[in-house]
Amino acid sequence: MQKTTVIIPNYNGIKFIRGCLESLLAQDVPPSYYHIVVVDNGSTDGSRQLIEEAFPGVTLIALPGNTGFCHAVNVGIRAAKTPYVILLNNDTKVHPRFVGALCDALEARREAFSVSARMRMWDRPELMDDAGDRYCALGWAYARGKGQPASRYDAPAEIFSACGGAAIYRKRVLEEIGLFDEAHFAYLEDLDMGWRARIQGYRSYYEPGAEVVHYGSASTGSRYNARKTELAAANSIYVIAKNMPPAQWIWNLPFLLPGFLVKFLFFCKKRMGILYLKGIREGFGKALSEEGRRAKVPFRWKNLGNYLSIQRQLYANTLRLLKKT
Repeated sequence: MQKTTVIIPNYNGIKFIRGCLESLLAQDVPPSYYHIVVVDNGSTDGSRQLIEEAFPGVTLIALPGNTGFCHAVNVGIRAAKTPYVILLNNDTKVHPRFVGALCDALEARREAFSVSARMRMWDRPELMDDAGDRYCALGWAYARGKGQPASRYDAPAEIFSACGGAAIYRKRVLEEIGLFDEAHFAYLEDLDMGWRARIQGYRSYYEPGAEVVHYGSASTGSRYNARKTELAAANSIYVIAKNMPPAQWIWNLPFLLPGFLVKFLFFCKKRMGILYLKGIREGFGKALSEEGRRAKVPFRWKNLGNYLSIQRQLYANTLRLLKKT
């Protein structure tokens, strides 16, 4: 029986998709252990045709246009018939132990919802790209270990949420808490997913034995660009509105206000301040829309302990961030 389905969303990934799939097909587990699904978001660069011709054993789901990361991976999750699903960016190459290490790490922890892989930088693999994601009381999500020596991240650890660029998820929990919120389109959707799982008492972990090298920002073109800035700003508001009860966001307001101010000034220096404010406005629009109100996680007293645990993590991650800077 296959244990996991590897889901790769692809949009104009001709530069990377061959290497990504070749590395996946060279895993140290038998082919019967896992299945690969590529969900193509209307690519026009020939990458879809390359997959069809060069990788006949890979299932290709071709969408008519770019429906965004969230919709693409949801299509793949719904098509999966395995107890676990792995999400993998197309601009990655994976170590032969990648699939097996992620499955083993998830099976070793009954309370685990997701496990994040060890992501190294493509051009400087001695440095970390992501060792799992953190979220702090300032309203900032940040990659654990970004730019730090990879040798410092050799041990498994609990994290706030898994990075959706290379992570495994327990499918039954996805079905319980809901799939990726397509209102995000892209960015912070993995934070939202991990947050929703934590509210229900599940946990996320980092597994260093599952290694990936990651190019980064391949679909958007750069780390900071207009589209990414606007989407990320909007989703930074939306994810708070969805997952924090009113009492919690009021409690965190003394942190959130300076946090968003610092972000605004940062983007002003990059001449993107207006775009950032536009995104913030769109985020409030998302949260207040009928769809946003339906998506809000309802507060349940039975989850109070989980909310308190989340709040402790927000404080701890703020201290970690301030110490690092």
